[in-house]
Amino acid sequence: MFALLLGAFCGELAGAQRGFGFSEVSKLAQNLATETFKPPQAAPDYLRQLSYDQYRDIRFDVARSLWKDAGRFQVQFIHPGLYYDRAVALNVLDATGIHNVAFSPKLFNYGSNKFADKIPADLGFAGFRLAYPFYNKVPYNQVIVFAGASYFRAVAKNEVFGLSARGLAIDTGLPSGEEFPFFKEFWLQRPARDAREMKVFALLDSQSITGAYEFIIRPGERTIVDVKARLFERKKVKELGLAPLTSMFLYGEQKPRPPQDWRPEVHDSDGLLIRSNTGERIWRPVGNPQKLRVSYYPLENPRGFGLLQRDRNFYNYEDLETRHELRPNAWITPVGDWGKGQVKLVEIPSQKEANDNIVAYWISGRSPSAGQGFELAYKISFQSDEPLDASLGCATAMRIGDGDKEDWKRIIVDFEGARIKSLPEGAPVNASIRIGPDGQLMQHHLVKNGVTGGWRLSFQVKPPKGKPLELRALLEKDRNALTETWSYQLEP
Repeated sequence: MFALLLGAFCGELAGAQRGFGFSEVSKLAQNLATETFKPPQAAPDYLRQLSYDQYRDIRFDVARSLWKDAGRFQVQFIHPGLYYDRAVALNVLDATGIHNVAFSPKLFNYGSNKFADKIPADLGFAGFRLAYPFYNKVPYNQVIVFAGASYFRAVAKNEVFGLSARGLAIDTGLPSGEEFPFFKEFWLQRPARDAREMKVFALLDSQSITGAYEFIIRPGERTIVDVKARLFERKKVKELGLAPLTSMFLYGEQKPRPPQDWRPEVHDSDGLLIRSNTGERIWRPVGNPQKLRVSYYPLENPRGFGLLQRDRNFYNYEDLETRHELRPNAWITPVGDWGKGQVKLVEIPSQKEANDNIVAYWISGRSPSAGQGFELAYKISFQSDEPLDASLGCATAMRIGDGDKEDWKRIIVDFEGARIKSLPEGAPVNASIRIGPDGQLMQHHLVKNGVTGGWRLSFQVKPPKGKPLELRALLEKDRNALTETWSYQLEP
């Protein structure tokens, strides 16, 4: 069967098997929600206990990629092991029907590992990668990876892999503990030879929620993923995180470099950007807090949100291997009106850059009801540039230090942008600063930045003892916003 799938098919394929699509996956998810949850079978212990280097030594033979030399898209498979501790079912949809993709150890090179002869013939794959020809000199490049729970991550042209998207987040950051849904089965629709997009269906399962997903992937200067989901409740959850994004922030401008690390900054994303339906833009720098930190942004019909890597200067990272300045942004654009809800940001303390400790998602004011599907559609744009136009200035850097008195804190925020750069020193630019009810604004100063051409806001606050303090600031001229709103939660 696998040889058949990897071989060349005769003639062009007109599309997927008629009669199978999102509706059919939805029926599977709905039926699954009526059944008792069955945890997936774990990979053998010797695979789950591999070291990072041992797992890296297992490599898929790209010469045996699915659909090799049959069009723009190729599929490469991922071996179970280490973090990827369960197998998923993989199927191909083509003009002749639905075909299961069978696992074979012969598809992998095990390097110096000594367990190749122990690998079960029916082990299964942990996930897959889609490859696409971004550049003429290198025929095929990995563009999106589906592996581990409901995680998937993608890149656009001239980027390296960084943050991840997820199918669903359940009870993230709550005392009850997080539940991790997982994609248990995929259907890969075979694209035509000259296709520039590819469709993937997925079936999600967990103790509480099941779901049907449709992904349409369009690689390019910006890699766009159209997502459609229909969720079914198996049992109530406290908090359902929709369109979740997950990233890493170890340290940066507002958190000193640890003495044992030589790099100036280490992070895959440095902020959360939100656009409300009123046009307000909110920029929230992310961080690595001392304790779990959670922020909520109530909205109605949001126009977008995403985790961004705004700092694109190599010299602020100095790492030739990880290339943090090339990590993608991920911008969520809702399809249709999402109603009332809130964007939630979770920042988790972390001592290792291997940990994804930043999570952002939408919490809807409505939720699935027993037997009734809950639908959601959105686009994810993986890109290096800013997702919104340049009509407003951006907060490009923030720093925190001690204030003039022992119980004061000093905050520095730099704003940049073509419009504010054109304003001369002495222009009637004002800073609008809002702080939480338990804090006091003690002093503020706004000055034109003679080095960058932007503007620097410096202010001091007296925060409450033992409590976090919410801060917001933007620049205005004639009561009109010149910049996005900078937002931050100051730790106690």
